[in-house]
Amino acid sequence: MKEKVYEFLLTIPKGKVVTYGQIAEYLGNKKLARVVGNLLHNNPNEEKYPCYKVVNSKGCLSNNFAFGGIEKQKEKLEKEGIVVKNYRVDLNKYKWTKYR
Repeated sequence: MKEKVYEFLLTIPKGKVVTYGQIAEYLGNKKLARVVGNLLHNNPNEEKYPCYKVVNSKGCLSNNFAFGGIEKQKEKLEKEGIVVKNYRVDLNKYKWTKYR
């Protein structure tokens, strides 16, 4: 499962985000969202696997982003042209849904 999660991250286009739940659904079980979060927190290679592109179901960034905290996640998203307001992204605008 871990490999599937990290490989999924590689498919997210520039300027788009996904939710933990979307990745869990991709894995076949929506209830695995917390497991996905734990796997992302233990990402073995931040440069290769862009876990900063994953937000919660409300578009909120992670207070516990493993690679520098919420400010670093915000910075990385903004570098891709994603507008972050109050540590939240507009899922109607930035959520990637064409992964299936």
